[in-house]
Amino acid sequence: MSSKSILVMGRRDHTEAMRVAAGLTICGNDVRLVLMTEPVAETQENAEQVELLELSDITPETTVKEMSNALDFLNADDLGQVIAQSDCVISI
Repeated sequence: MSSKSILVMGRRDHTEAMRVAAGLTICGNDVRLVLMTEPVAETQENAEQVELLELSDITPETTVKEMSNALDFLNADDLGQVIAQSDCVISI
């Protein structure tokens, strides 16, 4: 099985997007996670998913300006390039 370049866009459910992104690395895929729409809620469940991302070597990025002090910020052009470079895009 060949690995894929997969983009997970966390639009409506950040917790699920983080869980899915981490899970997709199991098969050796190159996974990028972009958190969108609004800042990630500070919950215990999200904190657990952040730990899972760290174990999966995924550094999330964001299109949310309020989170740009903690994560790499992607503007619309950057996001378009990331989408074009990906083999698969998953919107959650």
